[in-house]
Amino acid sequence: MTTKTKADLQTADIAALLRARNPLLWIVTREEARVEGYLMEAAAAASYQCRTWDVAQGVCDMTGKPMGPSVPGPDPGEVLATIRDRAMAGRERCVWILRDLPPWLQGSIGITTIRMLRNVTRQLPTVKRDSAQAIIVLSPDGNVPPELSNSATVIEWPLPDRDEIARILDAAIAGLPDNIRETAAPNGSRDAAVDAAVGLSGEEAAACYAKSLVQLRRIDPAAVAQEKRRVVARERVLEWYDPIPGGLEAVGGLDLLKTWLVSRRLAYSPAARAYGLSKPKGMLLLGHPGTGKSLCAKAVATAWGVPLLRLDLGALKSKYVGESEGNLRRALRVIEAIGNCVVWLDEVEKALAGATQGAADGGVSADALGAVLSWMQERQDSGAFIVATANEPNLPPEFLRKGRFDQLFFLDLPNQMERTEIAQAAMRSNGRGKVSINFAAVAAACEGFTGAEIAALVPDALFMAFADNEREIGSADLIAAARTVVPLSKTAAETFQKRREWAAGRMQPATSKTLDEQSAPSGVRALDL
Repeated sequence: MTTKTKADLQTADIAALLRARNPLLWIVTREEARVEGYLMEAAAAASYQCRTWDVAQGVCDMTGKPMGPSVPGPDPGEVLATIRDRAMAGRERCVWILRDLPPWLQGSIGITTIRMLRNVTRQLPTVKRDSAQAIIVLSPDGNVPPELSNSATVIEWPLPDRDEIARILDAAIAGLPDNIRETAAPNGSRDAAVDAAVGLSGEEAAACYAKSLVQLRRIDPAAVAQEKRRVVARERVLEWYDPIPGGLEAVGGLDLLKTWLVSRRLAYSPAARAYGLSKPKGMLLLGHPGTGKSLCAKAVATAWGVPLLRLDLGALKSKYVGESEGNLRRALRVIEAIGNCVVWLDEVEKALAGATQGAADGGVSADALGAVLSWMQERQDSGAFIVATANEPNLPPEFLRKGRFDQLFFLDLPNQMERTEIAQAAMRSNGRGKVSINFAAVAAACEGFTGAEIAALVPDALFMAFADNEREIGSADLIAAARTVVPLSKTAAETFQKRREWAAGRMQPATSKTLDEQSAPSGVRALDL
């Protein structure tokens, strides 16, 4: 039995709408060729003929051949009049796919076209069954003129899911000559080649596979994924980040957070799916600046072997009415289509500040908050793991409600053990992992430092050692660099304390207590048992 893709299900829904005599369908898509193929299937299933129209060729038949001089040309008024006349004259059932109509519905020039379209859509549901006519408008966005809001059924066409991408992959290989087809199969797992293209449009996936075949004479998942990164970057609604070397090992300390992440990673295994575990939704990291929140987001993607996509809610805003919401919806659709990935919402309290502080942005921030909350709550078993980071706790209460995230973590200043691990990780990232350093002494000199301030000591020490006859750095260089730093925890001590007080009882600590922190409080006898 052939698996039904999302596009197949949408096609069946379109056929039902046509049989229900819906006069006007507004399809939101930028994949004209792919969607038209499915629309023609839906029209055939509902016993309709099919015609297309655009401003370059006028009316064409199902094969794309112009119908000739006797049919309407590039004027939209002519094609709408033809649809009306065919319905009244009792001609055969026909679906009209209008490719270029939206620009003709804008501004003062669009008043006449809108009125004609409204008149036609009022008449079409009442004509006889044998002469039924329907109009399908293809548009890259869902900005339907308000005059048509009651008449138009708006449908956002889905991106290809894994099953459809697999069909595209098979078609790319099947079209090759016999002597190449056998060696062109994906290098490694076929699933990896499919996953590498998930999140792209049908045309983009086919182009990625074709480029891999032309360059390498085979389907290489890595090459497809690299091309996918370029396509995602072109959309300018998501930012693709490269994985950082080392994964969670590149993050010093935060043992409770790391343990939690390792356990949640198991939920992606086949055994977990068979057991009935749902995929994790995400986590919120709140803490002082420089405590490793952003680094954790990057490390999770590396450790789990999935793409890291940064969703900048502020960058999606536009000066044009409705475009901000459209950008956000497009970004969320791409995330859903990609499947397993880490979605990084950096400094989320700033992006959502307008929703809680009454920003004069016409409600754009509030709409963005509502869209994000709905998506976080309603997405079913999505492979997208959200890592939201925030420096300040001034977040909307509904954003923190249970069910949005799996866990809320607070990242405080690193303790002695964590400072040691951070210094070691910083040495490794700077190519000095084998240099002998008294890390305990360095950690003691960095009391009150954030992780970022500790990591910054290594480049400073390297400059010192290089200036001193290009020798290797030592513990004294790191300690000397630490003496020149006034940590942020001192210059903003009140702010740091307020964050701790807010997080107490509300969030889980990212670090377990060390032995010295677990000692008996002052004034209480510590028994030697």
